[in-house]
Amino acid sequence: MNGKALIDQAKLLDILDIEATVLAETVDGAREELRIPHCPGLTVGETARHIGSVYRMALQWMRTGDSPQTWQREPGPFQSLRDYVVSGARALVDELARHDPAAPCSTWWAADSTYGFWRRRMAHETTIHRTDIQAALDRPVTEIEDEVATDGVDEVLTLWFSHRLTVQGVAGTRDGTVVIRTGGKAWIARVTPGGIGAWRLPAADIDRADAGRINAAITGPPPTVYRWLWGRLPDDAVQKEGNPEAINQMWALMRVATR
Repeated sequence: MNGKALIDQAKLLDILDIEATVLAETVDGAREELRIPHCPGLTVGETARHIGSVYRMALQWMRTGDSPQTWQREPGPFQSLRDYVVSGARALVDELARHDPAAPCSTWWAADSTYGFWRRRMAHETTIHRTDIQAALDRPVTEIEDEVATDGVDEVLTLWFSHRLTVQGVAGTRDGTVVIRTGGKAWIARVTPGGIGAWRLPAADIDRADAGRINAAITGPPPTVYRWLWGRLPDDAVQKEGNPEAINQMWALMRVATR
């Protein structure tokens, strides 16, 4: 499976830096108890703590070469949520900038054991949670560029839906194949009782062998499909065609993959 990002690695680092800044400024002074839409039980405060913690976890992982056991998971004494996010992001961006994105680095995905994995993963982690906090505060959700969202669609399907569910031993209850089309590209998400897989096609066209097995299709603008796959938009935000059971099964499994 190809783990390479669809956009330039320098841009991914810029996205991480910019999105972290926007997230931190948005959370500054916000009511921490406000609920994140479409994420039951998740609040603004928990989201900010999570993202600040994840930055520190990723930094430790890169520096030690293994999944860390301890890191700063909460703001320190007299440290605001804004400063907790900013300081974590700054240290992470500085570390990533010191390494060639193609250089080897320990990760949790064999398809991409490079520093580029962390640039991509942290950029999308931050982008999604930035939209969460803006939505919770009932502010306009800053637009996500099409090429960024398209790369995010690829990441959530190949890394989370395909890889993570496979590692967890999750499978479907019935055969179902869904094609996802957006940004001039296409992906196949296949679910069977024996396992789950998703992959990007070389182009937006479906070859004859795959076409005969497709049960349903999802289409929409890249930012919409991206946020929908992450469960951040209503079920009817995207255009659906074909067998609803195949889509519903994929949707339910996406929620398991991304929780």
